[in-house]
Amino acid sequence: MKLILKFLFIALTFFCAESMAQNYPSKPIKLLVGYPPGGATDFLARIVAQQMTERLGQPVIVENKAGANSIIAADYVAKSAPDGYTILVGGSGVMTFNPGLYEKLPYDTARDLIPITQLGGYHMVFAVNPSVPATSIKELIALAKSKPGALFYSAGATPFMVPTEMLKRQAGMDLTLVPYKGSAQAITAAVAGQVALVAVDLPPAIPQLQAGKIRALAVSGPKRSAAMPDIPTMEEAGQANFGMLFWTGLFAPAGTPSAIIDKLYSELSSILKQESVRKKFADLGYETGSMGMPPAEFEILYKAELAKWTKVSRELKLRAD
Repeated sequence: MKLILKFLFIALTFFCAESMAQNYPSKPIKLLVGYPPGGATDFLARIVAQQMTERLGQPVIVENKAGANSIIAADYVAKSAPDGYTILVGGSGVMTFNPGLYEKLPYDTARDLIPITQLGGYHMVFAVNPSVPATSIKELIALAKSKPGALFYSAGATPFMVPTEMLKRQAGMDLTLVPYKGSAQAITAAVAGQVALVAVDLPPAIPQLQAGKIRALAVSGPKRSAAMPDIPTMEEAGQANFGMLFWTGLFAPAGTPSAIIDKLYSELSSILKQESVRKKFADLGYETGSMGMPPAEFEILYKAELAKWTKVSRELKLRAD
């Protein structure tokens, strides 16, 4: 009798999930962004939301819940109904850096959020106010060593703080962090000369770099940026252990039926294959090679990076709380 009841429960659960997926979506979908408008994550979310709206026949709305390095947005999604109507636009920061930087999060990153697909990769860029007498990472290190504690840097999210702190340790220099709620604000601080250096995602920095309001020293990726190929990589600048690209992806609450995840991935995969969308991403400064990564492959990648950066943060004894 117990086996029969268990079978019936499983069958009923499967039937309900399949029925939900067949009718999905029947109302607006929210894409939660944990940073203010104007940053890399927000850019991608709005491009994707427009395309999803056209394909799914329901409004897909971007909602910015900025604060606490995207923890507020991630917590909101993690505790939302697992029905496909509340999705996190999650970057490397919230998914792979925050768990190592905060003593306790209100959710379990690996347990409470499941991947749908990766939207694209991006470089971090180190850039300075034009008044700073440094045109390379080597010159920046020499300048910082000549003025211990006198140089300040801005960062709008945890993915940019941790590598900068890693560079400080590696180069034996002293820089002081000034944290901001988002990339746009961190860039503005460097443009205004409030900080000497900004460590930030490349896409939102490109207009200011092209206008000469800040000067790039290096990008973080293993290869130069396709959008700004004149900027050397950190490894070309003589800094080992870099060669890192960051990313933005979509995540749903754990427990979301696999049929809904599959439907979302199928639609997003088609969207991200469009040449017009790939061009928009590339023009903004994104690397398009990993766009549309399948959920299982994306899960392996982000969990490996979660383990790596948690270890780095703890070895450097870095905290964000």
